[in-house]
Amino acid sequence: MLFLSLGKSWYSVFSALDCASLAVQEQAMPPASRTSKPTRRPDLALQRKYGGLIAGVDEAGRGPWAGPVVAAAVIFIGKPPSGIHDSKQLTAEERETLFPKIQAVAHVGVGAAAVEVIDDINIYHATHAAMCEAIRNLTCAPCAVLVDGNRYPKLDMPAEALVGGDAISLSIAAASIIAKVTRDRMMRELASAFPQYAWERNKGYGTPEHAAALTLHGVTCHHRRSFRPVWERLMQEVPA
Repeated sequence: MLFLSLGKSWYSVFSALDCASLAVQEQAMPPASRTSKPTRRPDLALQRKYGGLIAGVDEAGRGPWAGPVVAAAVIFIGKPPSGIHDSKQLTAEERETLFPKIQAVAHVGVGAAAVEVIDDINIYHATHAAMCEAIRNLTCAPCAVLVDGNRYPKLDMPAEALVGGDAISLSIAAASIIAKVTRDRMMRELASAFPQYAWERNKGYGTPEHAAALTLHGVTCHHRRSFRPVWERLMQEVPA
């Protein structure tokens, strides 16, 4: 199983940024931009346009207050299973069902950036670091990469950023499922050690339940200190 193959390395500090990128510590994350709700399902049209082995790349976990950001890269080498769509359009059960089916017909790579990386270089650059790690973890190098979003990381192969790409490309949609399932499993694992934060339910996002636990129990080593709600809670612990 892919998640288990990551072993204990998923919470390690991953870094795939060039030196120039590392110098930009405070660059704001580009504003989220999404197209209107799609009326079509994702397909392989762009993969056919480029030809060769094309990887779709997406992430999960940019917004949560706790836990890593995870990215996945998917290259289909067999017929994609039916039912693939943007992971946000699917239930948890549907994502879990599709997870092994995608693995069976695709090369899959996963990367993650731990909270230390997120706090050090900001979530935007940490997300790109995780994407680069996912691409490097593919068993074969892609000819080109399709990335969900309006920007892509520095790569040594052609790349295209697609706003709403998980509703356009089957490979990106599959990557969104792999990333989401992998991160959800990670957060359930962390929740077993920190049950008071209910990460098995909120996955580290800033829900009222999580906010109340943060106020009551304080900040853990898995919280992102660069995120304002966490930083504000830390400031409450600083002696006057």
